[in-house]
Amino acid sequence: MRCPDPIVSNPSRRTFLRYAGLAAAAPIFTEAHFARAALEAAKPSSAIPGMPTAEMLLHTFLPENAVIINANENPLGPSMAARELVANITAMGGRYDIYNETAKLAQIFAAHHNLPEDHVVVYPGSSDPLYFTVLAFTSPTRSLVIADPSYEAAMRAATVSGATINKVALTADYAHDVKAMVSADPNAGVIYICNPNNPTGTLTSRADILWALEHKPKGSILMVDEAYIHLSDAEDVIDMVAAGKDIVVLRTFSKVYGLAGMRCGLALARPDLLAKIQPFSQNFVPYAACAAAAISLLDPDLVPTRKKIIADTRNHTIAWLKSNGYKVIGDSQSNCFMIDTGRPGKSVIADMQAKNVYIGRTWPVWPNAVRITVGTPADMGAFMTAFKQVMDSPPSTTTAALDPLHTLADPMRHAHFA
Repeated sequence: MRCPDPIVSNPSRRTFLRYAGLAAAAPIFTEAHFARAALEAAKPSSAIPGMPTAEMLLHTFLPENAVIINANENPLGPSMAARELVANITAMGGRYDIYNETAKLAQIFAAHHNLPEDHVVVYPGSSDPLYFTVLAFTSPTRSLVIADPSYEAAMRAATVSGATINKVALTADYAHDVKAMVSADPNAGVIYICNPNNPTGTLTSRADILWALEHKPKGSILMVDEAYIHLSDAEDVIDMVAAGKDIVVLRTFSKVYGLAGMRCGLALARPDLLAKIQPFSQNFVPYAACAAAAISLLDPDLVPTRKKIIADTRNHTIAWLKSNGYKVIGDSQSNCFMIDTGRPGKSVIADMQAKNVYIGRTWPVWPNAVRITVGTPADMGAFMTAFKQVMDSPPSTTTAALDPLHTLADPMRHAHFA
């Protein structure tokens, strides 16, 4: 095991205060928070008079029969084995992790991927290590480089660290433009690649990611978010972690494994890099979530079965959209895709919400595009019916008053979400 960086092992008072200050200023927002903020922003008339925004978000409940395809969740939920295991261990809910389920999960994952165990750290979801990596390796003099559009959480963390945010447009086929990203800033602190990308579901090749890793600025970290990789045929880059490269790979059990609400994820990196992330937080991970994640990893049929179910539903929906003349952006290989609606996307979101179908948000670079999560076949049938009705009607005058990223911009107003 590599020795930890001295600045982490024996932090000065100034370093400690920086860690503490940044961590306190950066409550962790996940896909759920961005989705909830967009949902509420699309219908400002639903605000509860006199109630602050944070409380309003907490008290916004969806109807029981709502079609919820706005947060890239897996409607299949946990596997049956995971459900049964969690049900059986609830009697131990009054204890902490006395059976060390967290360590067992790290051991199982490391063995599956030929990684040393000290290269794997378990977190409550992958949003925590995503935030902490940005906080650890960016600053007012070390920027964040990110594709546009991509998952917003890294930018949220960069605003806390005071880093410049360099947005780089996707390529013509909606992959990450790795050459443009690498050349965006010679003093970049973190280059973030989400593969498959959120929100487009499109892929960036392993060859391109390895090129970025080889040519990135000296001292920078390549952070590769593989939250959706099981849903695609993309090749992962975990072997670069074992090779000791300047890379942090993120994994989550929220997507294909259906554990979004249980919160379990992983950061994979050299021990010295993990040590620089750890001071921001190393919170307790619910041991039931770790146990559910571990038993899910041990099921050889779970990923391929779910990958096919989601792909079949996605492909059927996209084929219908294209046959009806709607513009789907790129070739999604994930559980989400984007549609260019040709009108303000936020009005489409509001009109769909009026039909009890809750779709995903827009991104500033593409204000006419909306993101759709792949739900069950029944969900997507309801989506297709509602979407055609909305698109056959004049655009609504309802527009969102708030952008999701701005809605969550004040950490103190939303600190109880952390």
